[in-house]
Amino acid sequence: MKVEQISIFLENKSGRLAEVTGTLAKAGVNIRALSLADTADFGILRLIVNDTEKANKVMKENGFTVAKTEVVALEVPDTPGGLSGILSILDKAGINVEYMYAFVQHSGANAIIIFRFDELDKAARVLVDAGVRVLKADEVYAL
Repeated sequence: MKVEQISIFLENKSGRLAEVTGTLAKAGVNIRALSLADTADFGILRLIVNDTEKANKVMKENGFTVAKTEVVALEVPDTPGGLSGILSILDKAGINVEYMYAFVQHSGANAIIIFRFDELDKAARVLVDAGVRVLKADEVYAL
């Protein structure tokens, strides 16, 4: 139920994001989902890719600082209140959301939300027990 995500630390300057995506493209790594957060000096690019090991290796070989973390991917109804329902379950269980990002494959279908929790295993158990579909890593990498 855990999904590996890579985080790449980038200088906040023109061309760095293009360099990352170009490097991954040349290596045949496909980006499935991403989030980019920045400050004045640097950014953190979080990626779900189809081949985490290859992405990690190629980015390090090209001088990037890379970290791997585990996240959880959920299917959430793409309707008003879909996310609210998930967050309510987590709140009742006392689970903190560190960050999240989402994408929708088809309008009207379920959205996929990537979550980083302070208690990853507990969060996954609570969500599954509540009937939420937690995606397996292979399902996410193949999207």
